[in-house]
Amino acid sequence: MKITGIGVEVVSKPKAHPVRDALQLLDRDGHTRVVIETDEGVTGVSDTYFGRVDSSPAVLAKIITDQFAPAITGDDPTLIRQVRLKLQKLTDYQGTVGLSSYAISAIDLALWDLLGKSLQVPVWKLLGAQRTSIPTYAMVGWLELDVAGLEAVSAKAMEQGFRGVKMKVGGGPLTEDVQRIKAVRAVIGPDAPLMVDANQAFEYNEALRRGRVYEELDCRWFEEPLPAGDTDGHIRLAQKLDIPIATGENRYGQAQFRDLIAGGGVGVIQPDLRRAGGLTDCLEIGLMAAGFGIPYASHGGGAHIHVLAALPNTIYVESGLLPADGRVELVDGCYPLPLEPGLSSWH
Repeated sequence: MKITGIGVEVVSKPKAHPVRDALQLLDRDGHTRVVIETDEGVTGVSDTYFGRVDSSPAVLAKIITDQFAPAITGDDPTLIRQVRLKLQKLTDYQGTVGLSSYAISAIDLALWDLLGKSLQVPVWKLLGAQRTSIPTYAMVGWLELDVAGLEAVSAKAMEQGFRGVKMKVGGGPLTEDVQRIKAVRAVIGPDAPLMVDANQAFEYNEALRRGRVYEELDCRWFEEPLPAGDTDGHIRLAQKLDIPIATGENRYGQAQFRDLIAGGGVGVIQPDLRRAGGLTDCLEIGLMAAGFGIPYASHGGGAHIHVLAALPNTIYVESGLLPADGRVELVDGCYPLPLEPGLSSWH
């Protein structure tokens, strides 16, 4: 089988319901859809989401069509790691992190989808899955919501069967965080996991101050307390706090995870499919973390569920509320794995 062409479609429009975290407003619904075609008629598809800048999907498409497509046309699409290495070398001069990494991830995911379809099996079966469903929590506590709205959406998540919820913090003073955390805890009950996410909003001293309070409020983890690249700060913070530090969604490729993991700066590892390098790199990062006894909880869901099915250290898949059409139901707080060939998922 050979790659014969790569098609790209771009969508960028305002989001119907913008959401806010401590640093940014996510007000765009942007997608770059990649279709890899082969001489045997099998195709692989991926979809890369952008929540902010209007032009980003088109810039990503340009990298794929102008740089990547000519380089890998004619290649064997089943040699996924070989293609990855070629694209890493191709982008080394311009920088493999950033949008180049997004582009490599888009190709990687489409290749896994293609491989699964060519063999008529879901990708999680190709990865050696050890479970058939994934525990899940709902990321619903955005900062544009007032306390009443936060309570309502948290109650909805629990009604839908999620094991717990995650909420944003750091958008205002600590007293505001405390008020909001207590309101959510009252809704979800004393035993459900409650995670807090600062989206890189704090410097070290403030992260330490707030982390001690989140700890006292029995939060399950403290996510992205510091700028993503501050490995030393994460290590020092983890040494001072008992609450696990969760991070990883804004790190690119395996190299940026190695020192963080080995240094003890992370208690829950959270790669993002788009930035880390696709399914291949997320799987390898997860296995690296497993060697250090560090649990893995995805940033986002979708195709990530296939990686989570295979890793020995999986604890959660992240999700929004379930679709209103009722096509997905949780079983004991878990998502069942998709059965369709390729990288199909529950949304």
